[in-house]
Amino acid sequence: MNINKFVMPEVIFGHGSRDQVGESCLRLGAKKVLIVSDRGVMNEGWLENVIENCKKAGLLFATFYDITTNPKDFEVEKGKEQYIANECDAVIGVGGGSAIDTAKAIAILVTNGGSIHDYEGVDKINEPLPPMVMIATTAGSGSEVSQFSVIVDSKNKKKMTIVSKSLVPDIAIVDPQTLTTKSPQLTASTGLDVLTHAIEAYVSIAATPLTDVQAKNAIQLVADHLRPSVASKINMESKYHMAMASLQAGLAFSNAILGAVHAMSHAIGGRFPLLHGEVNAVLLPHVMEFNFLAVPKKFSTIAELCGESVQNLSNIEAGKKAIDYIKQLSLDIGAPQRLSEMGLTDEGISEMSQVALEDACMITNPRDIKIEDVIQLYRQAL
Repeated sequence: MNINKFVMPEVIFGHGSRDQVGESCLRLGAKKVLIVSDRGVMNEGWLENVIENCKKAGLLFATFYDITTNPKDFEVEKGKEQYIANECDAVIGVGGGSAIDTAKAIAILVTNGGSIHDYEGVDKINEPLPPMVMIATTAGSGSEVSQFSVIVDSKNKKKMTIVSKSLVPDIAIVDPQTLTTKSPQLTASTGLDVLTHAIEAYVSIAATPLTDVQAKNAIQLVADHLRPSVASKINMESKYHMAMASLQAGLAFSNAILGAVHAMSHAIGGRFPLLHGEVNAVLLPHVMEFNFLAVPKKFSTIAELCGESVQNLSNIEAGKKAIDYIKQLSLDIGAPQRLSEMGLTDEGISEMSQVALEDACMITNPRDIKIEDVIQLYRQAL
C-alpha cells in the first residue's frame, strides 16, 4: 500500500481573520516580530492594520518592506539583517507570494546562517525556523500554506526554488476582505496562478487522494468565481470563494508539487520583472497540450470541473475541451495571450530552457520532457 503524507499549517479563514494575527503570534511564544511586507500592501492599508493588531496584543515589532515583484537574494539578506538588528524572535509575512516567500527566506537565514543560495533545491534546511505567521492578501500564490519559497538569484538571473517542510508556516491567515483592494489585472493574474497550481498539482506524478480533493475543489471554484471576481472589487461572494480556491490549490501543490508550467515560468521570472500569474496563464494551455498524452482521464475530469459537458465524449475529446476552456477563461478576463505581448523574444530561450529543465518543479511533470520540448513550448507561447 502507498503511504501518503500531507503537510499544512494551522489555518484561520474568514472575513476579519487578519485581526487574529497578534494573538496567533503570542500563542507561538513570540515577543518581538519582524513584519515582512511590500509597498503595495502598505499603500492599501493592510500593513498598518497588522501593526495596529500587534500593538493591541502587546507585541514589539520591526518592519521590512523593501521587496520587489519576484523577490531577490539581496532583499532577503537585508531582511535578515533587520531581524537580527532588532532582536526579533518570530516572522509575520503580509502580502502575496513576494512578501511571504521573502519572509520564509529570512526565517531560513536567521537560524541556519549562510546565503539563501545554499538552500536551493529540496530539503537543504537543517535547523528549525523561528515561528512564522503568514497573512495572504492575494488569491494567488498559496505560499501561506506551502513548503516552497521562490527567490531570484540576481547574479545568474534565475529563480531559485527552495522546498522543505520547514517552510510550512505555523499559522496561515486567509482573509477574503484583503482581496477588495486588488486591481482587475492583479485579480486576473493571481487567479490564473491559482488555477495553474490546482491543475499542475492534480496531474502531478506526486498527486495523492489527499491532494486531489483540494486541487479539484480549487479548479471548480476558479471556474465559477474568477470572472465575477475580476469584474467587481466588491463582490464578496466571489472574493470569498477565490480566497478558498487559493488556499486549497496551495495545499494541493505544497504536497503534490507542480510541473512544467511553473518550471518554465520561474526561468522567465528570473530574467524579467513580469507578473508570475500572467506568465503562467500564457504557458498553461501549451503545457496542457503537451502533457495531455500522459493523463487524458484527468484532463476529462478538469473539463467537467470547469462546467463543460462531457457526456458521451471520450477522454480525448473531453480533455481537449478542458484546454479550450482555459484559453477562453484567460481571454475573457483580459490576460495576455502571448509571451511576445510581455516583451519576450526568441533571445535567451535556449538558456531559459536549460534553467527550466533543472527546476525542482519539473521533476513531477506527468510527461517526460527534454530540452527540445521546452524550447518548442516557449516558442509556441511566443
